Amino acid sequence: MLELGQETFRETVQKKGVVLVDFGAPWCPPCRVQEPILVELENEYGQRLVVAKVDADEEAELASQFEVMGLPTLLLFKDGELLDTMRGLHSREQISTIIDCFII
Repeated sequence: MLELGQETFRETVQKKGVVLVDFGAPWCPPCRVQEPILVELENEYGQRLVVAKVDADEEAELASQFEVMGLPTLLLFKDGELLDTMRGLHSREQISTIIDCFII
């Protein structure tokens, strides 16, 4: 899973394709539960999906820009456009259902 900061965030989400960005923090228990789910999804979707994470504490300005109020928060981008925001812990099935709406 890619780790993004202020410098790499824009170039990653602006690429053609679908990008799922996880805003979390190392101290956050739901974030630690969700991370293996995201790794599974990354492996399942392969080249059709980029999964990345942002440490919301380290990148507070970026979290603020996207109005991240709670952790974890997932942002789904396609071709640089923010399509969906998922706040809180989500199951693998919930996340994949949303991803499937945007992957052709």
